[in-house]
Amino acid sequence: MKFFRKLRRDEEGATAIEYGLIAALIAVAAITAMNSLGGELSSTFNKVSTTMSEANKEAKE
Repeated sequence: MKFFRKLRRDEEGATAIEYGLIAALIAVAAITAMNSLGGELSSTFNKVSTTMSEANKEAKE
């Protein structure tokens, strides 16, 4: 019986679970932000690449 009373008072496990949930929430938010930002970056780099290719073609003419 003492074991169960001690286990009930012990809050270290609950704290670890809370930290784990916070870390998971931060990870999901970071992944979501990176996915949306990644699409915008890809678009920007494609525009830059196209512009540089066209400028290179004009310079060769």
